[in-house]
Amino acid sequence: MDMLRGEQIAEANLTDWRKLAQGLHARYLTDYFLAAARFVTAIGEAGDSLGHHPRVRIGKGFVDLELVTDDAIYRDDEGTEHVIEWPTQQDVDLARRITDIAADHGLVADPSSVSEVELGLDSARSATIAPVWAALLTGRADSQGRGSPSDEVRDATVRVPNLWFDDAGETADGGQRFHVEVYIAPEVADARVAAAVAAGGTVVDDSQAPGLTVIADQDGNKGVLCVDTSATKHP
Repeated sequence: MDMLRGEQIAEANLTDWRKLAQGLHARYLTDYFLAAARFVTAIGEAGDSLGHHPRVRIGKGFVDLELVTDDAIYRDDEGTEHVIEWPTQQDVDLARRITDIAADHGLVADPSSVSEVELGLDSARSATIAPVWAALLTGRADSQGRGSPSDEVRDATVRVPNLWFDDAGETADGGQRFHVEVYIAPEVADARVAAAVAAGGTVVDDSQAPGLTVIADQDGNKGVLCVDTSATKHP
């Protein structure tokens, strides 16, 4: 099934959901665990009917959901097809069903609270070093390039954050090579930047904001706040 582009996701108008990194994310608030379990059971039944299911995490007072297709088709500029992890139409269809189920269960979505963390590593030799990181992070060689046309390391069971490689090359000054990327909902980007600055951080680069905002701590360690603006519906 073909992947959906950002503008297609935006046009779907999934009010409870936000596109973060590779998936569609939602959080629904629950008063007690049994309510969460009943909600997830209903989602499972809907997923069975569609032949597709979300990733689920139940916490105290919430249910977190991620929708992504493991074998979405991406076509590069040359027309070559790649199998990747990305939302497709089946994810949009199930997202709508889940929104209806939540309403039936009297649950409220909290889309501004969703987030996703990924790791980045600067290297000009991703093909060489990726097998080491695949083994360290997941214990499986096939985690290298799984769900991605690159050497990115992804754990099929989502135990650890994805690790991608930045082709920027070696850092000549021996500086930071690992980076944390935090994907957040568009409506909280300004507040998150402000909170980091109030805590002592510094905005290093906001030339691509709100899509990317680089923030450094007092020791100069950098992290990146990311917003998928392509999947945001504009008035």
